[in-house]
Amino acid sequence: MTDVAILDRAFSAVLARMVRTGQAPHYVELAAELGVDPETGRRIVNDLMASGIPAWTHPGTDYIASFPPFNNQPTQYRITVDGRQRWFAQCGFEALAVRWLFPGQAVRVDAPCLDCGEWLSIETRDDEILSVTPPTMVGYSRSAVGGDAASRPFR
Repeated sequence: MTDVAILDRAFSAVLARMVRTGQAPHYVELAAELGVDPETGRRIVNDLMASGIPAWTHPGTDYIASFPPFNNQPTQYRITVDGRQRWFAQCGFEALAVRWLFPGQAVRVDAPCLDCGEWLSIETRDDEILSVTPPTMVGYSRSAVGGDAASRPFR
């Protein structure tokens, strides 16, 4: 297993790259940034994915597919920052966390409702909600939340 300090540096490097470009680095690029050879970079990516963070590689590859709160592959959760749409979120709830990575900037999440197909949009700046369309939104999780097995809506 890769040293925790190197995993921390790798985590920061991947997240910084995703914030900057909307894309995760290839393990060879990460290796260069960390000052290691490409094979070590590949091992670092795999050890990072195995560390318990909610991130993963595309099945059967060493390509970063998802890295919280971002998804490297397009999802229905489109993220626009100051008018530029180049990011995708892992899920609807992670989409709301993206704003913390862009302090002082307007962050808009656009996604179709997975129930009815209607387009939803929420725009924030830091902790301020700038707009919500439609005016009322409800988030839903199919997983157990709050200590019991029942699914609960979030309002």
